[in-house]
Amino acid sequence: MVEYRIDRRSGVATYVQIVQQTKQALRLGLLEPGDRLPTAREVVEATAINPNTVLKAYRELEREGLVEARRGLGTFVRRSLGAAPADSPLRAELDAWAARARAAGLERDDVAALFTSVLDAHFADSKGDT
Repeated sequence: MVEYRIDRRSGVATYVQIVQQTKQALRLGLLEPGDRLPTAREVVEATAINPNTVLKAYRELEREGLVEARRGLGTFVRRSLGAAPADSPLRAELDAWAARARAAGLERDDVAALFTSVLDAHFADSKGDT
């Protein structure tokens, strides 16, 4: 099951963080079709956010066709995204690269900017895709 981490300093709306983290879990294969998302109550207890914020995120995921709410049962994954499993050898390479970047003195935002610029260069033809 996914555990949401809310960064109140990020400037990103809380419900958007939940949507993004759910999509990331779907892309990494941490969530698969049929899996149940945490209940709104479980997310509220773990993160101290408003239940309506969780419900808003889940409605957005449902609108995108990624999850479905089943009355009295919870919210379940309908489909996955991408094909980058969490145990991919590429993840290990990226982990090693991030460790080298940190050892070189780069801050998280520096690494993110560098990585984003490389992604933009390699995926320029698919800009705007989600």
